[in-house]
Amino acid sequence: MSKLIFYNTLSRKKEEFEPLKDDFVRMYDCGPTVYMYAHIGNMWRYIMSDLIRRVLEYNGYTVKQVMNITDVGHLTDDDLAADSGEDKIEKAAREEKKTPEEIADFYTNAFLRDLERLNIQQPHVMPKATEHVGEMIELIRTLEEKNYTYKAGRYLVFDISKFAEYGKLSGKNLEELRAGARLEPVPGKKNPFDFALWIVDENHLQKWKSPWGTGYPGWHIECSAMSMAYLGEQLDIHTGGQDNIFPHHENEIAQSEAATGKKFVQTWLHAAFLQVEGGKMSKSEGNLYTIGDLVERGYDPLTFRYLCLTARYRHPLNFTWEALDSAQSALTRLRQKLRRSANVEESYQLTEPLVEKQDYYQQQFLQAVNDDLNMPKALSVVWEVVKEGERDSAFQSVARKLVSDFDHVLGLGLGNVEVTHVPEEVEKLVKKREQLRKAGEYNEADKVREKIRKLGFSVEDTPEGSRIQKLL
Repeated sequence: MSKLIFYNTLSRKKEEFEPLKDDFVRMYDCGPTVYMYAHIGNMWRYIMSDLIRRVLEYNGYTVKQVMNITDVGHLTDDDLAADSGEDKIEKAAREEKKTPEEIADFYTNAFLRDLERLNIQQPHVMPKATEHVGEMIELIRTLEEKNYTYKAGRYLVFDISKFAEYGKLSGKNLEELRAGARLEPVPGKKNPFDFALWIVDENHLQKWKSPWGTGYPGWHIECSAMSMAYLGEQLDIHTGGQDNIFPHHENEIAQSEAATGKKFVQTWLHAAFLQVEGGKMSKSEGNLYTIGDLVERGYDPLTFRYLCLTARYRHPLNFTWEALDSAQSALTRLRQKLRRSANVEESYQLTEPLVEKQDYYQQQFLQAVNDDLNMPKALSVVWEVVKEGERDSAFQSVARKLVSDFDHVLGLGLGNVEVTHVPEEVEKLVKKREQLRKAGEYNEADKVREKIRKLGFSVEDTPEGSRIQKLL
């Protein structure tokens, strides 16, 4: 059995994965802030999370996956640890002249639709921040009782100097952070990077009563409270994007471990950025593409998933339209080859040589996905299996079953390739064409090929004879 290896951002090295409890895995993903459509950079990360879950399940683990929906508290400068700016949901509500709830519901549904388009398994639990403010208040009270908080104006903040291991995930040094701070100063803060747990704001569109005044929770406390509510105080895996490492995940660790006294997460996994044409993706560059944009241009959404499988998740994925075209061509060819083999009558027994070949490819695939999600290698194994089926007709049905099994990880819908019924009329025309070709009457054979095409089928000449395929 191949060992399952992940690169742990916390330890900065590859480690053999071992869950805290038997074969049960507690997995938490930082979900979307639902104030706009998720772009392909977001979806690249959620595909990564989906692959992690699929690989865990492929290895026999039972996974409970939780992904939050942030519908309050994520400020426009939160990613900089600035605790400044406007709540993203409230800002979108004002600009679109809707309520925060309407904004959140609309973009949550859009996100769920994108998950479905990309064949990303929906997490077992998708808690909304606004429905768990009570848990957040209780967690903040615990931190207050343990003397990790202080007030700075209208903010109740976490004092990072009280948490000795602050910076262990990102590698940032507290003194260097203080010296290098370029943040807008918040009056009363001891350190610019001390972060808000609760923000008092009577005028906020979404507000709750609390011991510190009427207002709303800070973004960072939300994930700690929701993950603990559904997975307990310790997680096996926490995923996110490279941009989440600091400050968001660093702050999650600080507040969670300060509250419980336990190690919060065993394994941290982060996806690298997605680039567009080798550069940064941003609204100002006009390249903030969504899955809907790809669909409008005529691409199958699973083409984007295939493109993501051609890269290692810890390395930047460079999105180009040429690369997407190549991915679409590759996925179409793969489906065509599988459909073609599905039409071959299964009349072969599983002999010992076939079993050995099957076991070899299964082991190759497992080793690839278990090596920190080496999906490019896994894809190459799929193509090797398909080509082997083309070379060895006795292996075709085995190849198809192998690819269907591998697709439990890949998620490309390859196990759903339908066996095509070939009409008698088409079979007769194929035989007629073969006779014409043997007689050297190639022009007439081409005319018959065209008749076959008009009936919705194509015919390919191979060393084993003619292969018929239904046109897409």
